[in-house]
Amino acid sequence: MAKKRALVTGATGYIGGRLVPRLLEAGFTVRVLVRNADKLKDVPWRSQVDIVEGNLLDAEIVTEACKNIDVLYYLVHAMGEKGDFETKEITGAHNVARAAKECGVKRIVYLGGLHPSKGELSKHLRSRAEVGEILLESGVPTVALQAGVIIGSGSTSFEMIRHLTDVLPVMTAPKWVGNLIQPIAVRDVMYYLIKAADLPPSVNRTLDIGGPDVLKYSDMMNGYALEAGMKERAILRLPVLTPYLASQWVNLVTPIPRALAVPIIASLQHDCIMNEHDVDQIIPPPAEGLVPYRRAVHLALGKMQEGDIETSWQNASVYGAPSDPLPSDPEWAGHRVYLDIKERDCAAPAEDLWAIIEGIGGENGWYSLPIAWAARGFADKLVGGVGLRRGRSNPEKLRVGESVDWWRVERIDHGRFLRLRAEMKVPGLAWLELSAEPQPDGTSRYLQRAIFFPRGLGGRLYWLSILPAHGIIFNGMADKITAAAVKRYEKRTAQ
Repeated sequence: MAKKRALVTGATGYIGGRLVPRLLEAGFTVRVLVRNADKLKDVPWRSQVDIVEGNLLDAEIVTEACKNIDVLYYLVHAMGEKGDFETKEITGAHNVARAAKECGVKRIVYLGGLHPSKGELSKHLRSRAEVGEILLESGVPTVALQAGVIIGSGSTSFEMIRHLTDVLPVMTAPKWVGNLIQPIAVRDVMYYLIKAADLPPSVNRTLDIGGPDVLKYSDMMNGYALEAGMKERAILRLPVLTPYLASQWVNLVTPIPRALAVPIIASLQHDCIMNEHDVDQIIPPPAEGLVPYRRAVHLALGKMQEGDIETSWQNASVYGAPSDPLPSDPEWAGHRVYLDIKERDCAAPAEDLWAIIEGIGGENGWYSLPIAWAARGFADKLVGGVGLRRGRSNPEKLRVGESVDWWRVERIDHGRFLRLRAEMKVPGLAWLELSAEPQPDGTSRYLQRAIFFPRGLGGRLYWLSILPAHGIIFNGMADKITAAAVKRYEKRTAQ
């Protein structure tokens, strides 16, 4: 039999990034539609897929991507975006619906969210429901899987539960912690997505999916606490905490930025459980059964301890953060650009210096004035930014598109060069470049360059105000990074 041909939109996201390798393992031929192909530069399956660069708002690109496709996975949504994201989502859904019909796609699989059948929905939930309706009316057999809270290593919902429980021994919480939730393990979401590709054309409908447990949100937090070896948390419900205030609280005490906290909390204002269980007759549960909540938490914690997190919310694009790459140096002509350049000779080989560079951030820190970095991260959190606690997915390895605290990897030439783009809230655009250059005598040369494009007078005043601190912080970084490389080299050669 010929292999099924799948198109995955949202392949750089949390779900899409996990689905692609599983489709390949299941024997599918896979094409991905991504806005920035560079984000796939270092994923292990890049060479096994066909990549189309573009977005769902470009009807021509969408049509090109849909050619010779059997099943289309629609995994894109505007989590964390503000403004008129609904219009963009609806436009993208219409483009996909038209292109899929025109190109003879046999099946669309959409992943949406559980929501109440009655009552007013939040903008994000309403938008996701509208996308599902557009796809169901496309004329292409469509299944809209509606999932509850997804539990897996790196998922936004799991990380919010984890950090709230870890940080707060006693939690004052909104009344929605008493609402009912039906969480589902990410591995079960993968199961349903893949099985949905084989559904007969007669299936054109929504299907609710969820795990075997129906819990209160407070029960989920305490279930996490027990699996993590902690005591259950006392939770005090406060009816005065609005979704907006709750999102501010989550923003401050967890790494989840406000832009992502708002839609999650909005979805928790209602009971988030399956309204029907028809999926059991249409897609039978896995032979081993669906994963219970506590087991899903146990598996997620195990993945974290092993450093084996496939995809993470941390690497999702953040609304309002700069996304344009650094222009090449010649294009700076005529623009105000501030630079802070540091260079050091390093007695260690380039491989040891590079290991320190690639491991920067997260638990390893920034090698200079940790209190100052923490204070700047807290200030960024106060204004709704990502802050410093976003961390990194892997303590040793990086790839393009990953987050590192308040930075994002824009370019990496492994063994030599790393460029980070700032995503904290500043009046301008900022980058940090770190390089390891091998020298003829076996030593290395460390180069560090901070680049700032100011926005207006505020940007210029901002740069001038931080110059004294930069002199201390960036000199300290250069000295301590090279010293750490020498220490690593000495330890390695002494073994």
